[in-house]
Amino acid sequence: MDFRKIFNFIPEVRKPEEKKLSFNIKLKWTLIVLGAFFVLANIPLFGLSNNALQRFEYLAIILGTDFGSIISLGIGPIVMASIILQLLTGSGIVNIDTTTPEGKKFFSGVQNILVFFFIIFEAFVYVMMQGLQALPGYTGIVIFQLILGGLAIFYMDQLTHKWGFGSGVSLFIAAGVAWRLIASGFQFIDQQGRNCLLNFKDTPCAGKVFVIMQSIINKYPTELLAALAAIIATIIIFLIVVWAQSLKVEIPLSFGRIRGYSLKWPLSFFYASVIPVILTAALVANFQLFGGLFQNAAEACAAGTCSGMASFASHFSFLGTFVNGQPVSGLAFWVGSTNLVELFIRGGFLPRFLIQGITHILFFVVFSMVFSIFWVKTSGMDAKSQAHRISSSGLQVAGFRQDERILESILSRYIMPLTVMGGAAIGLLAAITDLLGALVGGTSILLVIMIMFQFYQNIAQQHSMDMNPAFRKVMGTG
Repeated sequence: MDFRKIFNFIPEVRKPEEKKLSFNIKLKWTLIVLGAFFVLANIPLFGLSNNALQRFEYLAIILGTDFGSIISLGIGPIVMASIILQLLTGSGIVNIDTTTPEGKKFFSGVQNILVFFFIIFEAFVYVMMQGLQALPGYTGIVIFQLILGGLAIFYMDQLTHKWGFGSGVSLFIAAGVAWRLIASGFQFIDQQGRNCLLNFKDTPCAGKVFVIMQSIINKYPTELLAALAAIIATIIIFLIVVWAQSLKVEIPLSFGRIRGYSLKWPLSFFYASVIPVILTAALVANFQLFGGLFQNAAEACAAGTCSGMASFASHFSFLGTFVNGQPVSGLAFWVGSTNLVELFIRGGFLPRFLIQGITHILFFVVFSMVFSIFWVKTSGMDAKSQAHRISSSGLQVAGFRQDERILESILSRYIMPLTVMGGAAIGLLAAITDLLGALVGGTSILLVIMIMFQFYQNIAQQHSMDMNPAFRKVMGTG
């Protein structure tokens, strides 16, 4: 049986017929997808009784979602499918030649099937493990809504990738982080719905900017230092990431048939971009998410509200235990992170948190490096693919004859070292930012800065001429 025939029955977003879409078309579809994302994130699941996942705020940010909404699955199924397939192809268990058009199509088809599987699987797990608990008789309806939301995210990702700027996965993460970043800095409505600005001195505000003002007025030095540390950490992370994004290696190229004309082919230090950190952070998020789900199932069964689930959930106790959504033991704790700066300020620093910080750094460095290598090999960014792309454009390395093999050999000296070092460096940077603490978590800040910077670079490079003059002025390209 030829499994490739199954791919023909999978609906997908049609590619544009034009080789290059205009700035206005890409902007239109990106804004449509972004608007749809925020609308869906504010549509609650019908028939939902209890939302135990609501306390996992960090996971919601990384997975580009809002637990309890119709898109509660977020980018989780897409990322999990990508992780599984990259591990299978990278380890040689599944042999797919992504350097050929047929191989790329097969890789994409397998990935789509895996995404559909994880959408259905995670929808059932979320509800059956009572992370999203349905009202009696509404279990099937809640699961159906989750599947619809997962499919919506999947096709919105495809739409953004083919008709908009960048990828939907990056766009959803950036949108979620930016939304929470503004709220974290300037939130003036507390959980009880009270407006702290109406009684500024006595009603605590959630936004760090307002916390600083209140701490000065009420003379709370600890709260003042904690809020200042979060804002300062955010600024420092921003400056470091912007500086690191400018690091690159430039390969001098020239046209073989046109003398006197040359250009430089830039290879970024973060060669695999932000993808390795997204995959690593999503992997940590899934450890914590499923650990919390299994704990919820075990607690529900202990209370006598389920049958046959407690023994199954007990087999996954190694994932960890949670208190108020925070891991306190197990794998989820040791690969997770704690804001060490705030702990030190508040006097709650313990040696176990330092050990956790070390294991968190090692986990992020190793897996970011691994995912960086897998991503470069499976996404057409390896030396062979780049050499073919450059050679097809009629370019050659200055001082060398025009031969694709020579070009591949020269690029190999830079691409794989940049892939390994860049992956390890971005993993280290993400882990350290997690430990320093920021307004919405270190990795989240790192991701939104890098994603927005790459959006800016892509728009400036590809559409500096066809965008509206007002946008050119804003982007600094005209």
